[in-house]
Amino acid sequence: MPELPRISGDEAIRIFKKLGFHEARQKGSHVVMRRDDKGCVIPRHKALAVGTLRSAIRQAEITTEEFVKAS
Repeated sequence: MPELPRISGDEAIRIFKKLGFHEARQKGSHVVMRRDDKGCVIPRHKALAVGTLRSAIRQAEITTEEFVKAS
């Protein structure tokens, strides 16, 4: 499993958009990304914790490799 990069919430949103997701809605600093029936929640923080990013990738049902390749 490749190591996840230390990125901001906005950078993670940009990568998810590359993978075909769109911003469905936002409440406070949390953005809900959707693609078909899959989705994930990304907090708009300066730096995402690796566990938070890994959880978002798992929610979106994509692989870590796909995410790293798109970044």
